[in-house]
Formats: sequence, C-alpha cells, structure tokens
Amino acid sequence: MRDMSDTPFIITIDAEGDDLWARPREITTRNADYLPRFQALCERFRFKPVYLANYEMAMSGVFVEFARDVLARGAGEIGMHLHAWNSPPLEPLTGDDFRFQPYLIEYPEPVMKEKISTLTRLLEDRFGEEMVSHRAGRWAFDGRYAAMLLEEGYRVDCSVTPGVDWRECAGAPGGNGGSDYTAFPDRPYFLGPSSASLPATGALLEVPMTIRSSGLYRCASWAYRIPLLRRAANRISPGLSWLYPAQSDLDTMLQTTRRARVEGAAHLEFMLHSSELMPGGSPAFRDASDIDRLYEHLEILFEDLSGWCCGMTLKEFHARSGNGEPLNDPH
Repeated sequence: MRDMSDTPFIITIDAEGDDLWARPREITTRNADYLPRFQALCERFRFKPVYLANYEMAMSGVFVEFARDVLARGAGEIGMHLHAWNSPPLEPLTGDDFRFQPYLIEYPEPVMKEKISTLTRLLEDRFGEEMVSHRAGRWAFDGRYAAMLLEEGYRVDCSVTPGVDWRECAGAPGGNGGSDYTAFPDRPYFLGPSSASLPATGALLEVPMTIRSSGLYRCASWAYRIPLLRRAANRISPGLSWLYPAQSDLDTMLQTTRRARVEGAAHLEFMLHSSELMPGGSPAFRDASDIDRLYEHLEILFEDLSGWCCGMTLKEFHARSGNGEPLNDPH
C-alpha cells in the first residue's frame, strides 16, 4: 500500500487575463503583479505551482519575467491554457466571439490545430522550454484535441472535471455547449486513441481535477440539474465539492482532501485562476479583504496538506507515472 505521506499535490493556476467572467473586449493582465505573493506561499510549504498560461499572459512582460524566475529556480512549471476566442490566428466563429467565448472544440479542425501550434510556439519562445502540460479553456476537451496535443509534444492534460456536465454552459450559439464529464474517471489515466474518457496505453496522461460528489448527488443527480430543486439540494448536501476556493469553502475543501486520503487517492489537484489572486479580478474575490481571507484559508489548507502530501508539478507527476502503461483502475 502506498505511503499516504507521499500523495502528490498538484497546484494548477489558469494564468489568464483579468476578470474574463465579465467578457471584456480589451483584456488586461494586471493580475500578474499579484502572483509573487502566491508563489511565496507555495514555496513556504515546498509546493510547486503549475502556471497554465494563455495568449495574453504570454504577451505580458510582467508575467514572463515572473515565470522565468520560477522556472530558473525549479520552483514551478509553465504549461499551456488556450482560450480560442482571442488566441491567434483569429478566425471569427460567431457574430461576437468576445461575447460568446466559443470553445476550441467548436472550431474546424484545421483552425484548432493552428491555434494550438501557434500558442505552443509562442510559449516555448517566451520561456525557453518545451511545453509538456495543458488545460483546455473553459474545460472543453475531446479525443481530437488530445491527438493534436500529442502531435505538438504535450504529455499531460488536466482538463477533465469528473462528474461535471458543462453542456449547459453555452459557447457558440446553436452549439452543444461544453464537455460532459459525468462518467469520467477521477483517477489519473493514459488516454485511449478514440475517447478522452477511456483508459488505455498511450502517451497523453490525463490528471483529473479533484472533485468529489456527495451521497445525495450520487443517488439523485437529477435534482441538481433542475433549477427549482438545485438550490434546495445544495443546501441539504453540496453536489460536487471542488479543490477550488472559488467553488468550495475551506471546510468543504478540507473534507474533500481528507475523504480523498481515506480513499487512497492517487493525487490531489487544486486550481485557481490567476485573476482570483487580485482584488476585483473575479466575481468571487471583489476586494482586498476577500483576498486576505483567501490567503488565510490557503494557509490552513496548505498546512494540513503539507503533513501528508508531496508538492509536484504535472511534468514531475508524468515522469513518476511511468511510460504510458495503463495506471490502476481509474474507477
């Protein structure tokens, strides 16, 4: 049985523009100024964040200087995060892409490939390292996308949110919405060639986001899909608990990690958006007092995890996971 003091704890930060929930037409990156505080907190606990950077952050001098220092000290990793609507080449898909924020998987395949290739080259030029790790913008991922990442040399993806159905989150008008991860594994697995959900021998390792479902959700998930019932169901028992401070409070995150420990989880994956570390950079953290409270909670969470987890980047987790052979049964 694996020593639980060695459980990999992977911190992922979607490094992107300020308050993209507001769907701005001019995207700013002031949140890059606030990242050193978070990095210092992680280093206190010997954790190594993975900053998954999109186009505007790759073009931010402040972020690039910060990230190069992190890389030079071996204190973290830079990966790729692609928002299709503003990542070159710009090929309009809707009447207003900045309003609708279409998913990459809604574009024609040649455009998908070119966007992936262009951002990959930009990141590699800016940081002087090959890109290995990736998370899809707005969590939208499929087998075609996985194959394109492999062609570009990626070895790890962390786009899967087990138990979450994003189909109600619209992208292009008239489209099918986001990806449905309702039945996806919650443990790491190597992707099969035909499906992003099927474990198989392969070169792309999927490291799912840490999300746990409640007993009520497992028995009656339909209650969480009906607007009139959803609020009442969540009051009784939150359906899905994320290791994500904007989605779950401190007690919920602690319960989620402790449950994962009891279950013998193969990893824990935490996430934040870079803009959520800046006052006013997101709907969840509107002012300085919200940010200070966030850091208080992060300190408690990280202190708890430091006693039984080992900080690790996605690249390091891939190296530890072997050469592409199927991992333990992900179900």
